[in-house]
Amino acid sequence: MTEVQIWTDGGCRGNPGPGGWAALLIAGANEKTISGAEAQTTNNRMEITAAIRALETLKRPCIAQLYTDSQYLRQGISEWLPNWKARQWRTAARKPVKNEDLWRQLDALNQRHQVTWHWVPAHSGVVNNERVDQLANAAMDTLVR
Repeated sequence: MTEVQIWTDGGCRGNPGPGGWAALLIAGANEKTISGAEAQTTNNRMEITAAIRALETLKRPCIAQLYTDSQYLRQGISEWLPNWKARQWRTAARKPVKNEDLWRQLDALNQRHQVTWHWVPAHSGVVNNERVDQLANAAMDTLVR
């Protein structure tokens, strides 16, 4: 199985507001960047979207080390998701899970690949995290001029 390193980031100007997401995929000597933007969204939706789009880019099942600066994303997929599914997509407080549509997509992709989820602190000089932050902001810039 191919091993890939994935770095993701998402952001928003206003929450909700215009948002952007980006991902960097590294497999051996090969690198690929992807990014996009939405006119009206939230920061959390952009963080999840970045991971979805990155995993969708993989053409066959892979072993992925995915790095994010979003605890919401990492904890959501690694810790909270099994309970949400067991409770029919309800939180412990019995409220609907926010961003259920995206969590369902991410769950399916997470099952297709062998993903290990890593958290890195934002804006702390981690080179690849800074790269995807810049790409996500550049994607937002296409909407906000």
